Amino acid sequence: MSSGVAQTYRAAAGAAGPLVFIERTHAVSLGEWVRLEIPGEKRWQGQVIDAGERLTVVQLLDDSLGLAPDKVRVTFTGDVARATVGKELLGRAFNGVGAPIDGLAAPVGEAMRSLAGAPLNPAARLPPNDFIETGISAIDGMNTLVRGQKLPIFSGPGLPALEVAAHIVEWARAPKGEPFAVVFVGIGITARERRDFLERFEHSGALERSVLFINEMKDPTVERLLAPRLALGEAEFLAFECGLHVLVVIADVTHYCEALREIATARQEIPGRRGYPGTMYTDLASLFERAGIVRGREGSLTQIPVLTMPDDDLTHPIPDLTGYITEGQVVLSRELHRRGVFPPVDVLPSLSRLMNAGIGPERTVPEHRQWADQLYALYARGREARLMAAIVGEAGLVAPDRRALGFLEHFERDFIGQGRRRRTLAETIAAGWSLLDALPRDDLTRIRDETWARRHAPAAAP
Repeated sequence: MSSGVAQTYRAAAGAAGPLVFIERTHAVSLGEWVRLEIPGEKRWQGQVIDAGERLTVVQLLDDSLGLAPDKVRVTFTGDVARATVGKELLGRAFNGVGAPIDGLAAPVGEAMRSLAGAPLNPAARLPPNDFIETGISAIDGMNTLVRGQKLPIFSGPGLPALEVAAHIVEWARAPKGEPFAVVFVGIGITARERRDFLERFEHSGALERSVLFINEMKDPTVERLLAPRLALGEAEFLAFECGLHVLVVIADVTHYCEALREIATARQEIPGRRGYPGTMYTDLASLFERAGIVRGREGSLTQIPVLTMPDDDLTHPIPDLTGYITEGQVVLSRELHRRGVFPPVDVLPSLSRLMNAGIGPERTVPEHRQWADQLYALYARGREARLMAAIVGEAGLVAPDRRALGFLEHFERDFIGQGRRRRTLAETIAAGWSLLDALPRDDLTRIRDETWARRHAPAAAP
């Protein structure tokens, strides 16, 4: 542990990219804040990422260009890196190290929080038991997001994952009107995307209840690692100290993992799968496991990490490890995107493992589960019918398969393809029923008789 007293060393053993190596340090702690300078020339800031008896590794917040190891003076401040948090940050935009990028002064805040953070104690967690309305039918109806859940979006190169994330920031609500906030983290985005996000959220009014942390592609690598931790520190304060229901949207986790690989290469670590560090699973878990509901606190912290799968490969280490940690996934479809369907969510490989905990009579509608199961069943049969029709022709299909094929076309175009318009959960349920009501009773094998009778009962006389 750190002594809490500043210590200065006159030289470093070496530097590689954003890393500086100092030998034979004393009482240095992991995460400690470090100042480096060549007197009269240049200054740097950094953080201890490895504190060893023989060698300590400092990660700079900028590249090491101009840093001469034999001339640099390294000061360990005795304090861990901290960030300002508070409700004052709502409506503001910051870069990956917490500096304002909206032209306003730095916030005073209500508290300081360590950048390191920690996963929630499992003994303090409460089971998720309510949902968050994202405004996207394929999520709200078919893969419901539950408070305290971690539900990633798996995308592919060229798919509109960032636009889907932006719509979720704009549209997400606590359906019962509870206090709600969104923390958005952009990792490795372009300058144009940064401008678009800021203008879009400001014009839509979403910025008032949001905090934005934007790391651009041109920014130092280490900012990709710090930005989500800054954001989660703010989200935890809003959720567990201020009692808000907070949704954290992180895009793109792939850029975060690429930064991990770059840092690991500079440290000459033995690589794991496809060159990524062997500690990547633990590192991702240290982010995702900060979501949840805490016993005795009113708020909740929910996460939607967005990641791009290289080569659309679900078995790639990034989506593979993310899937182990999180509770499901929402998968974007390249085929739907080519046909102009937005948002292009492929509901068959998508899954929300906690969906049943957030739906039902007291939270959504009584028949939500069987309604969703019936849509899934018909859509899966329609997909099979489409493949068969390519071989034998549509005329060669039996009547139920032809109806399922027609259902598939309407489901993709009218239900999944809602365009750029937000839908409430009630509108989503109604859109699904409008498709089911067009089919004969014999096709609706997942709908119970009492549900069917209730929907088709004759109206009472006035």
